[in-house]
Amino acid sequence: MTDLHQGGCQCGSLRYRFQAPLRDIAHCHCTICRRSSGGLVVTWITVPRAAFEWLRGEPGEYASSATCTRYFCRDCGAQLALFTRHSPETLDVTIGTLDEPEHAPADRHIWVGTRLPWLNLDPQLPDEEEEHI
Repeated sequence: MTDLHQGGCQCGSLRYRFQAPLRDIAHCHCTICRRSSGGLVVTWITVPRAAFEWLRGEPGEYASSATCTRYFCRDCGAQLALFTRHSPETLDVTIGTLDEPEHAPADRHIWVGTRLPWLNLDPQLPDEEEEHI
């Protein structure tokens, strides 16, 4: 399988690609991800920032915390990426916006201290109280 991956938002206004292996993939259980996405978890892949490029459209930006900026589609609202100042050489991309998300299974859970107690998702994966950068 190639390390070149593409994705985009629901309406097609935004398209991106990155060249990196499909690894370092985590189910995030933090409250900010839940509220930003409307989902129970957000599954992210961390890629080198230099390997990522927007192919179409200009994303909206939202500072969801003092250290994080989220990128979303201004038309359909899809959340596509996140930049954190804690790791300036990388970018997190939402697995759900990949063209082929079935090739990108998670390898761990992060921010499990805020996991919903009734959610049982991939229980065989290791847990991290926060995220180890």
